[in-house]
Amino acid sequence: MSGGGAGARVTAELLARYDRPGPRYTSYPTAVEFHSGFTPERYLEKLAELAAVPDAPISLYVHIPFCEERCTFCGCNVIITRKAGIADRYIDSLEREIRLVAGRLGARRRVLQYHWGGGTPTYLAPGQIARLDAAVRAAFDVDPDGEIAIEVDPRVTTREQIDLLRRLGWNRLSIGVQDFTPDVQREVNRNQSFEETRDLYEYSRGIGFASINLDLIYGLPLQTESSFARSLDLVLSLRPDRVACYSFALVPWIKSNQRGIAEESLPPRETKLALYGIALERFLAAGYRQIGMDHFALETDELSRAAAARRLGRNFMGYTVLPASDMIGLGVSAIGEVHGAFAQNTKKISEYEAALAAGRPPIERGYELAGDDALRRRVIHEIMCNFHVEFAEIDRAFGVRFSEVFASELAELAAGPRASGFISIDADRIVVTELGRLFVRNVAMAFDRHLREKSGAAPVFSRTV
Repeated sequence: MSGGGAGARVTAELLARYDRPGPRYTSYPTAVEFHSGFTPERYLEKLAELAAVPDAPISLYVHIPFCEERCTFCGCNVIITRKAGIADRYIDSLEREIRLVAGRLGARRRVLQYHWGGGTPTYLAPGQIARLDAAVRAAFDVDPDGEIAIEVDPRVTTREQIDLLRRLGWNRLSIGVQDFTPDVQREVNRNQSFEETRDLYEYSRGIGFASINLDLIYGLPLQTESSFARSLDLVLSLRPDRVACYSFALVPWIKSNQRGIAEESLPPRETKLALYGIALERFLAAGYRQIGMDHFALETDELSRAAAARRLGRNFMGYTVLPASDMIGLGVSAIGEVHGAFAQNTKKISEYEAALAAGRPPIERGYELAGDDALRRRVIHEIMCNFHVEFAEIDRAFGVRFSEVFASELAELAAGPRASGFISIDADRIVVTELGRLFVRNVAMAFDRHLREKSGAAPVFSRTV
């Protein structure tokens, strides 16, 4: 297998054994466990519990679902429309939700991480961007030294929008790329030239955006090792601070837009892993550090420093170093994390608007951590973020003996991932090896009680490779 590094040591037997459906662990428990028993009323109670700790900062995510066209690979919750006025009505509802939530938080209004995602947030016109941002800042105390980030699409984002965002205090951009190969772009209905991406990147850098991230996807239709290497060369010519290199998640039973993708057009799993191997080799050689399972950051970036010190964190917005574990999600489908519970808004815009017009939170489902969820969550978090679990740290935090509580999991890991060279285990710690980072989801899955209880059920997750 080409690509060098750990990818070159992956055998067909390892791929056949470990390439199976599994979570990405954006959360634990995963969203599959969310249920309607978590009610809007319970959400309001959890917000009140947040308010009881007024000095702790929070994170804030705002979902803008609109796109003008649908990419066939997309797994996000989007609304395809060019109807005038729909965004203004949506902002009306967002303003209601902002006031409702902020009114329950009392003095707990300081925001350290503020992020707009989508969809395409720059679907909004400059006046709409300014209006929504003003509503957020009127209700919350957004720390100017925090992480204030927005996802942008070079195909629709104007310099006027970038100028406005910078004036308003935004300091980070995440630019969607996926792949620069024209054949691949046509196959996934996302035609985006390198030149328009470069122009947006250089203009944004020139007016003071301190951190810019580019997003790539490997495993898309028609991708080859040589074509993906050319895309990587173009990305590296810009030298972004961070790069997300996501594995394409094929889930047509969840996302109907993916049903148009012919499976025979996808790279076979050996090639798909080789694509990531090429990215890993290129980025490491260019002075980036591997961050978790699918990100890279320059050695000078704060994510790299946190990864080196094994203090990297992760939430629904991505990897982070900021101490703001409670997160408010605003907008259709948005997920928040509030005082030991996950809460997700309805995915239907009509239901979202109706609930807020009636003065109710638009919560559709959620999950309160119970039993050993918090313990397992911490272990999975350390594996996925820091590739390292120190047993004594877990013992101190939870008052347990790791080796006793997880005796069966350790035995399973020893027989599988350790024997395959993915991890080392001794009396004090688990360490994920360079090879094991390619299969880190499989390592984390050993600690997922919910996944084990659903063994034999129909798959709901994408494959791990």
